[in-house]
Amino acid sequence: MKSNLGCGCLNYTQAYSDNQLVELVTEEIIDYLQLNLSLEPTSYSDSLYPKIPLGVSNRHIHLTKKTFQVLFGDKAEFEVMRPLYQPGEFASKHTLTIVGPKLRSIFGVRILGPLRKYDQVEVSLTDSIFLGVNPPVTNSGALDNAVALTLVGPNGSVYIEKCAIIANRHIHMTDKDAEKFSVKEGDFCKVRLAGEKSTIFENVLIRINDTWKLQIHLDTDDANAANVREDTFVEFIGKM
Repeated sequence: MKSNLGCGCLNYTQAYSDNQLVELVTEEIIDYLQLNLSLEPTSYSDSLYPKIPLGVSNRHIHLTKKTFQVLFGDKAEFEVMRPLYQPGEFASKHTLTIVGPKLRSIFGVRILGPLRKYDQVEVSLTDSIFLGVNPPVTNSGALDNAVALTLVGPNGSVYIEKCAIIANRHIHMTDKDAEKFSVKEGDFCKVRLAGEKSTIFENVLIRINDTWKLQIHLDTDDANAANVREDTFVEFIGKM
């Protein structure tokens, strides 16, 4: 038998049955394609940028030591339940009830540590509608336009005039990561999340700190819109 795919023809000197001939030709074509065919990238999965791990951020609370003591008592210890993905951050054993102006409540909202220099409640748009509030979409710690909620703990309650926000979609990264993606602190970018309901997210904020690990944070509304069911990654498309 002799074949010559390079000139676009097949020459066979030995007789084969029709089925054998089809199988033989199919095998040779597959071998030829695997060895010689070079495909141009056709999707974002061919990106040269590193894949970015996705973290889904449920509603949560950050507190100052002073507010924690009001809600849990002067002698209460702030206790770790489990570490989070970002170094030094953790889910505490403590939860609170958050109450909106219409007295609608969400129970069991976890406090994340370590304790901060500000009091902040991060909720989704769905949570906001239920609570009857209209918080801004903003960066963590940017509380000038945050809205009020009441926090209720085992030792008391506290009304905080500016605490509730919807956190920006954002990516945590180091300076070295920023070089790879050609971005800087405060830039906004686009990313793609593949899957059954593949989605491109825009206005994703870049946040840089050399103590962090590369990770994107989406809230539960964004994650549900893309049908996120398990640990996954997003693909960086570019700056906006």
